[in-house]
Amino acid sequence: MATLRSISAGAVLLLALLPAAGAAEPPRKAPDYTINLLDGKTLQLSQYKGHAVVMAFILTTCSHCQKTVGLLSKDQQEFGPRGLQVLASVIERGGQNALPLFLRNFKPPFPIGYNEGDTALTFMQHPASKVPFMPLVAFIDRAGNIRAQYEGDDPFFGDQIEQNLRREIEALLQPGAPAKKSTAAPKNR
Repeated sequence: MATLRSISAGAVLLLALLPAAGAAEPPRKAPDYTINLLDGKTLQLSQYKGHAVVMAFILTTCSHCQKTVGLLSKDQQEFGPRGLQVLASVIERGGQNALPLFLRNFKPPFPIGYNEGDTALTFMQHPASKVPFMPLVAFIDRAGNIRAQYEGDDPFFGDQIEQNLRREIEALLQPGAPAKKSTAAPKNR
């Protein structure tokens, strides 16, 4: 899977100097997150409270990210009427410039914006001592809790990715479904 090599050198250095703390395991409250859009506007994750949200952090040149966006596009069309909202943020250096071509090529039916890579790592509570593998995906319930999260080197993104995405989305859309822990707890390497 792709690694996030395009985070600025300063962000990587900062992450390396921070204490090696593991991510809090789901379920946990999702922090609010602002995504910058190409038209100069922003959208807030909190705008979607009451919806089941899949939040994906991607790189435009990552084949695994591209595949995930394609699958999430189908899921948005199918599950959107039931309350699903997919959001994505390009987190590579120069993402603002790469995003227009990505949008033309993939035509996602959900908002994709851009951010600095370190904001995504903070959102995901990614361990500072670990290089992230892309994509990073969080599943957020209607109450605003991260119920599960995965990164690109997890078996979740293997041969069964389409079924795995659908399973997590279906769980989010179940009324009153209890929060469950991710099967892939963040690992320190």
